[in-house]
Amino acid sequence: MCLLTYFPPGAAPNPVALSVGARVNPHGHGFAVIAGTRIITSHGMDGTAVIDHFTAVRARYPRWAALFHSRYATHGERSVDNCHPFRLGGDPRTVLAHNGTLPKRVHPRPYDRRSDTRIAAEEYLARHPFGSIDTRRGARGLGSWLGSSKLVILTVDPAYRHSAYLFGESAGRWDGGIWYSNTSYQPRPRRPARRYLCRSCLNVDFDRTSRYCSRCGWCFDCDTVFPDCECAENHHADRHPPPHGRLGLPSTHPHRPPKSPISR
Repeated sequence: MCLLTYFPPGAAPNPVALSVGARVNPHGHGFAVIAGTRIITSHGMDGTAVIDHFTAVRARYPRWAALFHSRYATHGERSVDNCHPFRLGGDPRTVLAHNGTLPKRVHPRPYDRRSDTRIAAEEYLARHPFGSIDTRRGARGLGSWLGSSKLVILTVDPAYRHSAYLFGESAGRWDGGIWYSNTSYQPRPRRPARRYLCRSCLNVDFDRTSRYCSRCGWCFDCDTVFPDCECAENHHADRHPPPHGRLGLPSTHPHRPPKSPISR
């Protein structure tokens, strides 16, 4: 999945949203903050530590664009070396971060521990295969190659017309002046535990599919341990009425025509 977050100039980070995204996407984190004529970057596997570092750096340099990325690994090993953002062609003046799955051209080959985004940054995109992204043709070429993926580029290289580029903007969402590549930054409401807490063995079973506790057989309707459930017969009779006639076929009473089957 991954979560890519873009901060326009002046936008302050939401640590709660970043923390939620880091828990959902736990395989490495990193950020980039434009600080005048340079870009400050940092990476780490500890989401809380990276978020704290980012908020501190962002507080010192709020005037320019920034990005934060939490990774959910699909290609490449789970290591700091595969944490976004990556330098474009090794140039510290331009970095990029990505959310999604890139074309097979940049997928790692056997024994290559790099992620697809890292390969793209170090090799493929470093050659500027679509030309300048400041041109309509170049921007369209890169956008078409990305497909449904999202990409943020930050740069202090004077060869670029802008310092920040956001591809796939419509596939993400703006919230509080900050752009998120998906909704994994939003806290998910917890289901009430009381509906899943067995009062007999105190087991909490969120995956319960029947009316009985999967550990001890406690009935949540009549508070009796299976098979001594007092409402089992009534429950069975309500949901499974006895068939009429032989083999469950409709009754053929001479004064009552058989019922027609109902399609559902």
